[in-house]
Amino acid sequence: MKKMIFAALAVLTFGFANAQEQTAKGKWLIETNTGFGATNVGNTGFRLSSQDGETEWGVGAEAGYFVADNLAVKAGLGYNDQGHSVNSIAYKVGAKYYLLNKFPLEASYTGASIKGADENPSYLGLQGGYALFIGKNISIEPGLRYNISLNDDYGKDVFQLNVGFALHF
Repeated sequence: MKKMIFAALAVLTFGFANAQEQTAKGKWLIETNTGFGATNVGNTGFRLSSQDGETEWGVGAEAGYFVADNLAVKAGLGYNDQGHSVNSIAYKVGAKYYLLNKFPLEASYTGASIKGADENPSYLGLQGGYALFIGKNISIEPGLRYNISLNDDYGKDVFQLNVGFALHF
């Protein structure tokens, strides 16, 4: 029993020390997310859904630079095909802070440019989660995001469950 407790503490200590190194000032972050629950939200991750024979998909990524220990400024781009010949380019800018090197908290502005639309969606997003460092430069970051709509045509706030995959270097 003592050996199991010792092994668990060693793994947690290694993970914490590794996270400190990867979220240090001057490091870079490249990530993508799977967004469950998002339909009209500007998507800068991976998404695939099908309803009534119509398939919607999106692909994108985000990059960040740690301007201080645990604090990264981020930007992202994505392409979304919403079916019925409707597509959009999504963009995101924001900041991500790793509380205790393990709990990523993010605030960001997300928007999309939809071809032929009179008004485009824009959201203020707040996100929290957990960073599981599975290797020296790789983390899996499940989280919950709340997107607050900033315009009338897309007036619905949206909850998302995300699973993020990040490379740190």
